[in-house]
Amino acid sequence: MRWLQSKGWGVVPTLLAIGLGLLVFLLNPVPVQVLRNFMFDQYQRWQPRPYVSAPVRIIDIDDESLQRLGQWPWPRTRVAELISRLQEAQASAIAVDILFAEPDRTSPKAALDAWGASARIREAVSGLPDHDTVLADVIGKGRVVLGVSLDRQMDAPATPVTTPFAATSAARYASVGESALGYVHQFSSARTALPMFVEQAAGNGAMTFEPDSDGVVRRVPLLVQVGEHLAPTLSAEALRVSQGASNYVTRAVPPGGVGLEEVRVGRLTLPTTPQGEVWVYYSRPVPSRYIPAWKILGNGVSPQELKGSIVLVGTSAQGLMDLRFSAMGTALPGVEVHAQLLEQVLAGNGLQRPHWASSVEALVLVLGGALAGFSVLTCSALLALGIFALLQATLWTGAWLAFSTQGLLIDPMLPGLVLAVAFVASSIAYHYASELRQRWIQLAFSRYVSPNLVTHLLEHPDSLSLGGIRQNCSFVFTDLAGFTHLMEDMDPADAVKLLNEYLDHMIAIAFAHDGTLDRIVGDAVAIMFSAPVVQTDHRERALACALEMQRFARRHERALAARGVAFCQTRIGVHSGEVIVGNFGGSAIFDYRALGDPVNTASRLEGANKSLGTSVIVSADTLQGCPDALTRPLGHLLMVGKSHPLMAFEVLDPLGLTPTDAAYYAAYAHAFELMCHGHANALQAFEALVAQRPLDTVAALHLTRLRAGARDDLVVLAQK
Repeated sequence: MRWLQSKGWGVVPTLLAIGLGLLVFLLNPVPVQVLRNFMFDQYQRWQPRPYVSAPVRIIDIDDESLQRLGQWPWPRTRVAELISRLQEAQASAIAVDILFAEPDRTSPKAALDAWGASARIREAVSGLPDHDTVLADVIGKGRVVLGVSLDRQMDAPATPVTTPFAATSAARYASVGESALGYVHQFSSARTALPMFVEQAAGNGAMTFEPDSDGVVRRVPLLVQVGEHLAPTLSAEALRVSQGASNYVTRAVPPGGVGLEEVRVGRLTLPTTPQGEVWVYYSRPVPSRYIPAWKILGNGVSPQELKGSIVLVGTSAQGLMDLRFSAMGTALPGVEVHAQLLEQVLAGNGLQRPHWASSVEALVLVLGGALAGFSVLTCSALLALGIFALLQATLWTGAWLAFSTQGLLIDPMLPGLVLAVAFVASSIAYHYASELRQRWIQLAFSRYVSPNLVTHLLEHPDSLSLGGIRQNCSFVFTDLAGFTHLMEDMDPADAVKLLNEYLDHMIAIAFAHDGTLDRIVGDAVAIMFSAPVVQTDHRERALACALEMQRFARRHERALAARGVAFCQTRIGVHSGEVIVGNFGGSAIFDYRALGDPVNTASRLEGANKSLGTSVIVSADTLQGCPDALTRPLGHLLMVGKSHPLMAFEVLDPLGLTPTDAAYYAAYAHAFELMCHGHANALQAFEALVAQRPLDTVAALHLTRLRAGARDDLVVLAQK
């Protein structure tokens, strides 16, 4: 609880950053998808799929083929010849990425109708075969997969969704767990090849891609939903036909509800997205992937080069090709997308984003964000920065290694961003909280120390300990003689105003000497030096402060007297010694003060002024650090409650000292020396002093003591 109270400013933004990150993660808005896709694209650009020769070839109807064999569309007989050559080469599957949705206009009958030929001409050519029939016969010889176009618009011109694409498909569908319906991409209609082609084909597959919002094809579906039926795509059908398989088996992520996990095509099990898609791992352009169609028709290719291969018939000719954008940042024919997908499947080096990837990313987001944020609150700035850098390095390196070694797509972008936000937010909050703490210290200690010391504390917080520590300090105690009686004769408001005016000046003097206000008790003020900040010259500071306070008190007394106000005399005691300083008020009240005998002794010295008739008394302990101080010895004072006497001195003001005063105090010092040594002339010397200055209460006190038989400087005080 105490930790939360002190660190709450940093915990809250950390939790907010994590919570906001989780919300964005779950909502998965388009900007997040764009960032994720950008990261996955970068993976492929840094490490494209190494091309390994696989039994996949593209039969390319390229510009040269059109130059050699004529413009597109070719007669269906030529297409039939092309497919027949591929069948003769024993290709395992022939996938045609071209839609033959309309009859061939170059067929004899269609040409005669278009030309308006006479009956004689019609009879002459009636024996010529129909081009579509020729192509249908070739397709019927096996292993041909035809392309199908899909559309989501209900009003699009298309064949009914139940025939022939879905209802008459040669493939069968099974599911482990939930059905794939509802998870895969859905379309309202299908546009197939001519029914005579469809019925003869070994398979029919959708040529439709599902690019992302930026137009890049990153995933290719294996299955789609047309109306209420499942249907395969061109790539999936090519795989099925090449294996001579009949079934598609789908598996949903247990216990269901999130989508598909894999699709089994014959002997091949393909990990998929929840929508039944396969991630395409692109390689760099490889010319050997393409074989021009004219070479096939011209017998320019050895059958062994195509035997057992999946061949895809498509076009790269200018004006004909269906351009698609890849994750590599390049444009390529749509048929190559199918080819690259088939290559990675057969080579076994594809990509996958497992269903648990999102859970791992969410976990990293929460734990990493918490660790990054809380490190700011619990560690030094440098260590917290190191932890943050280590977390980021681990996250990004781990994601890269997962891709480069296992082909796993793990997104470090959003978790890394949340880590950064949590770290920055916590740092800002912690800085703000530190600033508030500094302001609190400044506000709190401005009541105790001078402004320059407050600045020092803020710049050097280690010099301030809120626990008790032992420290050599000097103390200045002041009191107003008879102020209590003065208040009894004054209006309370006037008395308070008068006292506050006096105290303001006294405290200002203390602060000017970098003293700390230890306490105020009524009209009494206690000033401490060398705490909380150590001052090597604390004795000199204390004595100088006392002397300036005495000067102010006398001026103030005279000024009030001029206004008709009889003010009180200020008495001051100064002493030094080892005390315990710190916060003794507990958690509820902040009371920074000193405890120890030197504090009490300074107070007793202040009180001794009343018995001795002096204004400022300083101990020998303080004078040890004041070699230039102007004082006269008072003797060893044995104060009430003390077992040992204390050598004390009266502080003399050099500013008010006349030559006559100097001569007198020199004579006093001589008489005091005689008394300390028990010399018989001491009595005579003090008699001379008293005769010279009858109002000198200190000289009078020692004269009385000597007449009573005293032979030393011990002064026993009867009052505190």
